[in-house]
Amino acid sequence: MKNIFLLFISLFFSISLFSQDKLKSKIEAVIESIEDEHYETYKYLHAHPEVSLMEFETSKKMASHLDDMGFEVTRNFGGNSVVGLLENGKGPVIMLRTDMDALPIKEETGLPCASTVVMEDASGNQVPAMHACGHDMHMTVWLGILSTMVQLRNEWSGTIIAIAQQAEEVSGGANRMIEAGLFQKFSVPDYALAYHVNPELPSGSIGYYQGPIFGGVSSVDIHVFGYGGHGAMPHTTIDPVVLASRIVLAIQTLVSREIEPVQPAVVTVGSIHGGSKHNVIPDRVDLQLTVRFFSDEVYHQIIEGLERITRGIAISAGLSEEKLPEVIPLEGLTPPVANDPDLVNKGVVSMEKMLGSNSMFEVNPSTVGEDFGKYGRTPEKVPIALFWLGGVEKEKYRDHNENSTPLPGLHNASFHPDFYPTFRGGVAAMTRTMIDLFNEE
Repeated sequence: MKNIFLLFISLFFSISLFSQDKLKSKIEAVIESIEDEHYETYKYLHAHPEVSLMEFETSKKMASHLDDMGFEVTRNFGGNSVVGLLENGKGPVIMLRTDMDALPIKEETGLPCASTVVMEDASGNQVPAMHACGHDMHMTVWLGILSTMVQLRNEWSGTIIAIAQQAEEVSGGANRMIEAGLFQKFSVPDYALAYHVNPELPSGSIGYYQGPIFGGVSSVDIHVFGYGGHGAMPHTTIDPVVLASRIVLAIQTLVSREIEPVQPAVVTVGSIHGGSKHNVIPDRVDLQLTVRFFSDEVYHQIIEGLERITRGIAISAGLSEEKLPEVIPLEGLTPPVANDPDLVNKGVVSMEKMLGSNSMFEVNPSTVGEDFGKYGRTPEKVPIALFWLGGVEKEKYRDHNENSTPLPGLHNASFHPDFYPTFRGGVAAMTRTMIDLFNEE
């Protein structure tokens, strides 16, 4: 009897593994059949970038592709963003998001499809444009995943919400979609998924983290006031240049001495401007800061610290109440991308089925910002997971590890991903994740 039971268990697992391998083969066959046409799409997108809030033609192209695949398409949702809805029977609702905007950078990759675009930005300035953050790769992989899901629709049941989002680089696109009623006008997703190409992982691999993978971002202006006068008679003034210098040094202690050491945080002064002439002490100096954090508590601690330190330094210099510094957090706060640990775990299991464990990298959190995190902070509390998608050519990756050869990073004029391995790995891993999530119940 025991032998019969063991034989049954063995047979069950053999059938299960065969079924998984069969699905793996189906996914890989679809990818092989679509990768060349998607490479043409990638080259077009790379050569025709559009900067934030100006993604008019890119938006049309994404909507057209969704139309061709049979999605119900809503154009210009909350601006240039696109929403595609595909209902395929009863089951979970999964949102898959890509971003569309490029950066005002002059490309120096030397690629045949390199961008030579110079365009008007949202402020009316003429700027170069380049997909230096990999959003062209994001869009192409996104289209590849959706195309594969459509061709394998007999393998799953549920609803896909496909989001092509504007203005990620200026952290405005997600807010505009949420404020336009994304989760009221369409189904509330059970899960929301996204990729970001990684400039330090080998092409086609996956990086994951079970928690806040990207930091929150806030820009802060500080206006430092004083009493100006002649540079030869500083005793008759209260010099805001000196006060600003003291502030720059003092706020370094926020991270080094006030934030708990196990809590990551960054406070960087990126700009300081004041004065107009060698021998004139000005009345005002302006500082521009970027703040990075992984929890709301740390963010509020930093802002309180900035207000307290700047105020204390000004008072110590003898400034009156009406002349105390102004600390102004700017609108457009980008929260951390707080990955749902359970959703990440499910994704890792599915992705390993396609790529193997050697292509899965558990990574450390990064202080870069990404507004995908906003979809997880709405009242609907949608579980989100953003995965890194490795984009470095294998030989360059090996050379980097062995010889410390520099790799172009994100927002670098020479950055571009290794298309075919990145596309295959990204489409295979996320397609399997989505099918497994649709079928988990």
